[in-house]
Amino acid sequence: MQQYLDMVNYVLENGIKKTNRTGVSTLSTFAYFYKVDLSEGFPLLTTKKMYYKSMLHELLWYLSGDEHIRDLRGKTKIWNAWADEEGRLETAYGRFWRRFPVPETGHLPGENWQAKWIRIDPLTGTPVFDQIQYIIDTLKEIKINPETPNLRRMVVSAWHPGNAAESKLPPCHYSFCFNVSGEKLNCHLTQRSGDIALGIPFNLACYSLLTMILAQETGYEPGEFAHTIIDAHIYENHIEGLREQLKRKPGPLPKMKIAKKPVFELTIEDFEMINYHPQAKISFDVAV
Repeated sequence: MQQYLDMVNYVLENGIKKTNRTGVSTLSTFAYFYKVDLSEGFPLLTTKKMYYKSMLHELLWYLSGDEHIRDLRGKTKIWNAWADEEGRLETAYGRFWRRFPVPETGHLPGENWQAKWIRIDPLTGTPVFDQIQYIIDTLKEIKINPETPNLRRMVVSAWHPGNAAESKLPPCHYSFCFNVSGEKLNCHLTQRSGDIALGIPFNLACYSLLTMILAQETGYEPGEFAHTIIDAHIYENHIEGLREQLKRKPGPLPKMKIAKKPVFELTIEDFEMINYHPQAKISFDVAV
């Protein structure tokens, strides 16, 4: 995918050296933006082998709303370093996607229009807002009712200030917004921090797939995925591997086939990657 290689090249050429919490310096740039057209294929890198099934497991975990990694850690180890001994993750994305805390007064079920997306969390006994269900219902309403305004407020936030202030690793991809253009569903992701070698390829694939899933559920065609990375960086020990990747020519993008099932009923068996022919693996160390 040329957009990714262009980003790698830009940061290598223009990044400034920064120290950070990991102890490994980075080359960093501010507010890098790119977008891809999802009608051209599923944006999974072909210039190195991507183990995309771990991304699938992770996305389904987000959609479940779970804040424990006990069921996830057998599929991917990506969150092990940041979970506590019981497997609980302070800033589990899905927890806030599906169970965002709301005030205990003023927004209780039955008091206003928001009630249809608010429920009492069985784990905490407090009111929570289901952001993903809100997006699904709003998109369906726009689709079937021509009189419905084409809303520009379909935003999902994984950022809770109090939680983030105390977390070992606050959410990196912290907010995303959906936009309807004719018959197409677009998504824009804002990410405060992006590890270009390791994280960004999976973030790109994950949110593109989420857009495709929600488009299928609500009757739209996948449009564009756009991505703003506020601190787009390359770790110094990743530079050599990325320079090797820049020598490779991107191949045709694969296709992703998704079973026609309700979003929250999807399982790993409901996804089929078609014609994915990546080049050789390039290994990068994870900065913790």
